[in-house]
Amino acid sequence: MAHDAEHTPLDERSRVLLRTLIERYIAEGQPVGSRALSKHSGLDLSPATVRNVMSDLEEMGFIASPHTSAGRIPTPRGYRLFVDRLLRVRPLHANLLHELEGHLQPDQPQRLIGAASNLLSQLTHFAGVVVAPRKDAIRIRQIEFVPLSDERVLLIIVTTSGDVQNRILATKKKYSSSELVTAANYLNAHYTGLDFEAIRLRIQAELKQLHSDMSELMTAAVDAGTEAVQDSASQYVLSGETNLLDVEELSSNMVRLRELFKLFDQKTSLLQLLDLSNRADGVQIFIGGESGLAPLDECSVVTAPYEVDGMVVGSVGVIGPTRMAYERVIPIVDITARLLSGALSSRA
Repeated sequence: MAHDAEHTPLDERSRVLLRTLIERYIAEGQPVGSRALSKHSGLDLSPATVRNVMSDLEEMGFIASPHTSAGRIPTPRGYRLFVDRLLRVRPLHANLLHELEGHLQPDQPQRLIGAASNLLSQLTHFAGVVVAPRKDAIRIRQIEFVPLSDERVLLIIVTTSGDVQNRILATKKKYSSSELVTAANYLNAHYTGLDFEAIRLRIQAELKQLHSDMSELMTAAVDAGTEAVQDSASQYVLSGETNLLDVEELSSNMVRLRELFKLFDQKTSLLQLLDLSNRADGVQIFIGGESGLAPLDECSVVTAPYEVDGMVVGSVGVIGPTRMAYERVIPIVDITARLLSGALSSRA
């Protein structure tokens, strides 16, 4: 979880009433009154006792009274206690699990990442986001050169996560097919498993020993490879952001909504938040202001890291209103991250 759970001690009665209030509010979107609470909590309490407990919870900052209603709604602090201590997460229904597995079969990583983002959005009806593997996590499995014309060579890069990148190199001289094979064999023999930054450092030192005719080709390959990897890294695929237009709490504030969509366009701030998930173990939840990003004050972000061969390379997440069905969204994010890890790792 994003922050430490609240340490305020609550007795069992208060916990049950707070959980009931938040579950009713998430389900119905209306402030919850003491009569509804006595009815749904399963506790044998008078409305007066319920009102007293509600007053205490309000004083502690877990719930608040909107001006227009006698009922109460959860505050971000209340949601935080709820997700940390009171939430009963439901396991995913078998049909839903099969649907997820069916859509996340081993495939081209870029397609898989898009599919995962789409699925998160469709299943939660909020915005789904998947961060592509970080640049420093992209390592080279194989390099190939293909002659195109007298002075143009196609560079094919296969990364350890199975992604394929192509770049056309303009060279100053014509290389024979055998020279291109020799160059590719050298790179594959010496630099497999490294990222392009490491290759660049090593190659500068080693080029002196290489045949000088090859140095131009090698340098061009490293430059183009670095660029190709940067293009495919540090990006995220966002799906279903228009779903947020249908969320009453968000769509009623057009200024906030515009800020939110501007945040999606800028990418950098949101990437920094999602990158925090890469350092976490399992699902993390940022509620309202915890994200540190003003446009997300009315939103919650539920994220989980995914791995390739045991190394965390990116994260998946859902962005929606603070009033979301956490018990359903959390397992969807968790399972999607696990399935994506499995699908990407099984390629290697």
